[in-house]
Amino acid sequence: MWQGDDMIEQLDEVTIRAAGTADAAGIAAVHVRSWQEAYAGIVPADFLAALDVPTRTTEWQGYLRRGPDENVLTWVAESSNRVVGFVTAGPSRDEDAGRGDREIYSMYLDPGTWGHGVARDLMRTVVGELGERTHLSLWVLAANDRARHFYRRHGFQADGVERFDDVGGAELLEVRYRRN
Repeated sequence: MWQGDDMIEQLDEVTIRAAGTADAAGIAAVHVRSWQEAYAGIVPADFLAALDVPTRTTEWQGYLRRGPDENVLTWVAESSNRVVGFVTAGPSRDEDAGRGDREIYSMYLDPGTWGHGVARDLMRTVVGELGERTHLSLWVLAANDRARHFYRRHGFQADGVERFDDVGGAELLEVRYRRN
């Protein structure tokens, strides 16, 4: 049950569906809360504290407006009429990607849903919609052990490609994972 920004005590039935522009605020709230929880101690604290739901909502409205027209799809996990997670995927942006390769750009859950199977359901949706045989990649912060473990459980493996990304003024190592 939702108690404002408190943790979920009980997660009602979760529905996975395509996102629309009306979901922007819910996605933004999950995005900010997830970053602040998952990246604490990894990303600079002042950067995380400055994350802003209204600004992120505006950004998501733009992303969702463009949506499938650019072959980018976003799905939301919804419970009790609230967005509790989301995943976005589209054409791979990697230089060595083949035609038809896809990439998961983002996958975040409200921290209160961690461990309740919501991420598993979102991943199954992506794989099901894009096809079991589709080459799928993603980038994950090297220091994000929880996410790396999750991706390995779902058939992704680090392929040895790494890069540094500036996140909040810190140069952080990212590792590429691939499936198929």
